[in-house]
Amino acid sequence: MSTVESRRRPLVGAGVNRVDGPRKVTGTAPYPMDFSVPGQAYGALVQSTIAAGRIVRMHTEAAERAPGVIGVLTHENAPRVGTGPVTVLGASPPAPLRNDRIVHHGQHIAFVVAETPEQAGAAARLVRADYEATEPLLDLQDPRAEHLVDPWGMDTSRGDTAAAMASAEVTLRATYTTADNTHNPLGLFATLAAWEGDTLTVHDTSQWPSMVRTSLAMAFGIPESSVRVLVPYVGGGFGAGLRAWPHVILTAMAARVLRRPVKLVLTRPQMFTSVGHRPSGVQWLRVGATRDGELLVLNHRSLISLSMEDNDYEPFASATAFAYRCPNVITQDRQARINIAVPTSMRAPAEAQGNFALESALDELAYTLGMDPVELRLRNHTDVDPRNGLPWSGKALLECYEVGARRFGWSRRNPRPRSMRDGNWLVGYGMASALFPYFAQPCAAQATVRGDGSALVRSAATDIGTGTYTVMAQLAAEELGLPLDMVRFDLGDSDMPNSMMAGGSGLTGALGNAVHDACRRLVRSFTELAWASPESPLRGVPPDDVQCTGGTIHPVGRPDLGESYVEILARHELSELTANGKSSPPVPEELGMSLAGAYGAKFVEVRVDADLGLLRVARVVSVIDGGRILNEKTARSQIIGGTVGGIGMTLFEDTVTDPHTGRIANATFGDYLVAVNADVPELDVVFVGEPDRGTATGTKGVGEVGLVGIAPAIANAVYHATGKRIRQLPITLDALL
Repeated sequence: MSTVESRRRPLVGAGVNRVDGPRKVTGTAPYPMDFSVPGQAYGALVQSTIAAGRIVRMHTEAAERAPGVIGVLTHENAPRVGTGPVTVLGASPPAPLRNDRIVHHGQHIAFVVAETPEQAGAAARLVRADYEATEPLLDLQDPRAEHLVDPWGMDTSRGDTAAAMASAEVTLRATYTTADNTHNPLGLFATLAAWEGDTLTVHDTSQWPSMVRTSLAMAFGIPESSVRVLVPYVGGGFGAGLRAWPHVILTAMAARVLRRPVKLVLTRPQMFTSVGHRPSGVQWLRVGATRDGELLVLNHRSLISLSMEDNDYEPFASATAFAYRCPNVITQDRQARINIAVPTSMRAPAEAQGNFALESALDELAYTLGMDPVELRLRNHTDVDPRNGLPWSGKALLECYEVGARRFGWSRRNPRPRSMRDGNWLVGYGMASALFPYFAQPCAAQATVRGDGSALVRSAATDIGTGTYTVMAQLAAEELGLPLDMVRFDLGDSDMPNSMMAGGSGLTGALGNAVHDACRRLVRSFTELAWASPESPLRGVPPDDVQCTGGTIHPVGRPDLGESYVEILARHELSELTANGKSSPPVPEELGMSLAGAYGAKFVEVRVDADLGLLRVARVVSVIDGGRILNEKTARSQIIGGTVGGIGMTLFEDTVTDPHTGRIANATFGDYLVAVNADVPELDVVFVGEPDRGTATGTKGVGEVGLVGIAPAIANAVYHATGKRIRQLPITLDALL
């Protein structure tokens, strides 16, 4: 069955409604905090009130005597647990309650378990700790901070940047800073752990059930087969669910010690210190160019915040190495250990911050040269990967520029800052390129066709709102030649075939390739059964020369000469037939191509009150090359969601840490500002480009690229409107007055 033939069918690509939509809108979709089991108790966290030092003594007596309390765990009585795995995201977070050391404000120092959540919370407030406090390191640029140098080997250097900078006709130096942001999905993270002997079942808010299973098995020294992690629905994650956090281990630990199922639901303030955050950073850019706009030098360095005992890594500068054609490039990322909670990936990790600096600097360069910002990018576009000279597997960035400029009306832009007005509003146009690199990990899937002709496809993935339930059912239906309502895709169970995380814009491509493989293998198995049957019309037809239509396998171009799944199963007295599929990331050298991630061009109009400095985003046009789009409706929703997140990052979001105590000062929705409906303007989303040549399904993933480029496009529009160059996020009112 040829890929060309399968792609002629209209099911994939269509804006199909979410198959899980009815459960969500009727309130019947079970999220982690909705689960309960008989006899469960409830946990509550006690957190440190200092940022650095050690615990001298824990006072738990009052809590232990409180009504309903079953037990209190501290470092003094908690069993020691093993260290979790090293994953593609780095080492697991430090194990909880392992010693008396305090490394950040809000660190878990005790876990109280009681009969009701109210009793657990009340008793947790009775726990006290005596500390021996030390002065915390809280300033990213504190010279005393330990620096980590390129832990993943991602720094790059090519050409002679010093000589090229000395000879450049036009140069630019600028410093950009980005704030710490917190994920803040509406659904609070929750864990429910229950033991039966040495078998552990956990409901958890996770974007990676397979990894949580491995982490729990290593923590408690049991086989992975003795752990089951269930996550049928997540309710939002944005990267916060990509790790097995200490509270997950604590909940399972308490359940084991007390021999009761235990459920924990984090509070909103605890979400700020327990499940990661986007790391803050400072970036230094030096750019050299010819007078006609040819880039000669890109020197991009960053310093990124890191906690004292973790190894999360986000190389802000890394994508600058291949974003444009430039012969002399240095990218260098360093991390500074300070007394903060553990950072983690947040939507568009590294690129959200690095792209802001690079695309802002290019806008500055364009104004210095007196050149249109789009024209500058066109002149430095590259059709090959500058790191190795290989062509990209798919890149429609030039089309993104063309379509975006036309739809936005870029030609109406007066290039002079402060030249466009609407009454008292200063009007600004800004744009930026966007990219998010290709990312994938191994995945597996299983496909089954049953005696009634329906199909079940499974994998231990999660759907964090991206539409995985739907697009995988679409893919499977296409490959199996079945109507969509005859295909069910199940996920969110670590007992299913292993899956990569829902993150990094990688799941749709990697899992889609595994589903594609499983369904192809299943069709082949059916064809081989039929081929061996003298009664079958498919007798002697090679498995590679068939296609599937309406639940029937037939020779290519001969729908009248075939046999249905139901008929084949019945003849062989089988109730069902199953096949397993898998995928691994392709190797660029074997392909002869560099794997292209998603690309885009973002165009933004802003309005700034000339007297008050009020800033409003008036409209946004996002043109995206996401490869083959499996579902236009869910893909468009991803770009819209990313755009809203980008507006929040640019204008509002800032996790404020008290510079003396290390306490997060705005850990509530009343104080931590996010973009709401009134802040979100007209959003225009367009997809361009062709299926990516590097993957079986042709997809790239669009979950991250929707956010990338929004911050610099807004900042560049602000400069056009006001003449004020803002190099710090978020852009606050005082910067515009």
